[in-house]
Amino acid sequence: MKLTISLVYFLALLHIAKVSAQAPIVVAQTTIKVVASDEVVLYYGFAAGDKVGLQFSEQNGKELKEISITPLNAQSPIFKAYQTSFENNQHILIPQQGIYCIKLVNSALLSGRICQLTLQRTPASAATAFFNTQVYQKTVYDTTYEYRTQWYTKQDTSIVTVSSTVAKVHSMLNKNGNKTTSNVVLPPNTVAWSYYIGVDQEGQEAYQKATTNLANTAGKWLSHLPGYGPLAALALGSASYLTQLQKGEDVDYYILNDSAQLDKFTKGLPLAYLKKGKVINDFARMPPMKGNLFFCLQNDNAVSGISVFIKVVAIQVQQVQAQRTEAIPQRLTPRQIRYLQNN
Repeated sequence: MKLTISLVYFLALLHIAKVSAQAPIVVAQTTIKVVASDEVVLYYGFAAGDKVGLQFSEQNGKELKEISITPLNAQSPIFKAYQTSFENNQHILIPQQGIYCIKLVNSALLSGRICQLTLQRTPASAATAFFNTQVYQKTVYDTTYEYRTQWYTKQDTSIVTVSSTVAKVHSMLNKNGNKTTSNVVLPPNTVAWSYYIGVDQEGQEAYQKATTNLANTAGKWLSHLPGYGPLAALALGSASYLTQLQKGEDVDYYILNDSAQLDKFTKGLPLAYLKKGKVINDFARMPPMKGNLFFCLQNDNAVSGISVFIKVVAIQVQQVQAQRTEAIPQRLTPRQIRYLQNN
């Protein structure tokens, strides 16, 4: 018995809630004066699916040129009536949730209109029964900018291949002598440089192997950097994948930065040098310097000449002029925006 009463009570509540959700709700009931040759705009919020009931009358029975309902910021109204003095309800379906402008236009040149306006909304479902139709307003500020182009100095870093040659060095018994020199010139603003010396095919193959290994492990942006390879990596302090060979023909080499020392090298006299070695291949990162470098090579093999691969790479940093555009804030312009408050 109690179960039956409870069920009846629940169904009754459900019916009341359903009826209540679909019952018209008064949104506004107001009297408005529209002066001669003017208009008044009212703002209300509606939920999607609302059926809006609009009732209008003019106190003295005069016509109003136009009444319209238009979504905020839209061009086309969803309802418009001309030369209006109706008192019966007009029913307008709201296509989507938002703010709607109700505009009353008086085209009379001399007399105003006293308008009585009633708005009701019938929710589409219980979910929007408590929709807040009030439209709120707040001030926001738009910033205007002036764009100025300015010159500035930036550093431009580039990789320069200074030399990539193969020098022939004759044997000790060759009538042309077993010594040769190769001259390279470092570019201005060199901040670091590196070199590689490799004898015969083994020396060149060792460099090519390092090039392949570096390409397989370097980041994508590095692998596409013009001139980037084992010597550039070495000069920049990164892994170069260059390794020392243990078997093969060797060469005695000196690196000079003073042309006065060349004659001493030719005559076999003690000389001042930057770097020397007796190697199958060799490589190093060198400090910044300017001007000429001389690679002096000597072959101690009595009967066989050698080919020496010499490669020099410099890191060059130059100061260059460039332009950039900056946006300079000028002023804040206030404007009013309308919004709804519905969760």
